[in-house]
Amino acid sequence: MARVIGSALGSFVLVICVGLAWAKDQPQSTEPPSVNGNWTGTWGPYDSKQASASKEMFKRLDCKVVYKEGIWTATFEGECGRPYKYTITMKGRQAGEVVLFKGTVDLGKKDGGVYDWIGRADGKRFVGFYTSARYTGVFQLGRAK
Repeated sequence: MARVIGSALGSFVLVICVGLAWAKDQPQSTEPPSVNGNWTGTWGPYDSKQASASKEMFKRLDCKVVYKEGIWTATFEGECGRPYKYTITMKGRQAGEVVLFKGTVDLGKKDGGVYDWIGRADGKRFVGFYTSARYTGVFQLGRAK
């Protein structure tokens, strides 16, 4: 029994080592993926119990991202009982094949105050998490058609 477990463990370690060596030899892009342009998707509460129970809690979200002189700007538009439009300046950095974003913005007392958020984008998906003193939530966007 010990030999079988040892053999299985050895095989597993070998597979991991070969996989890591293969991944290391693959060419890595030096250019960040293009995240400029139009995105569309949904945003909603982070509470996973509520979110999985009710898709109606997620609202449409449209976004336009522009990169200029080292700074990304995202304009988010949608409806949450009334129309809204916010422009957020994002700090971003490339991490492998994606761009990681973070930002802080004050949307005013009426809209929840100061929000912190983080996001991740590649050429096809832009996802993120936001939080404020009153709210936490997520958004998931894809390229607008």
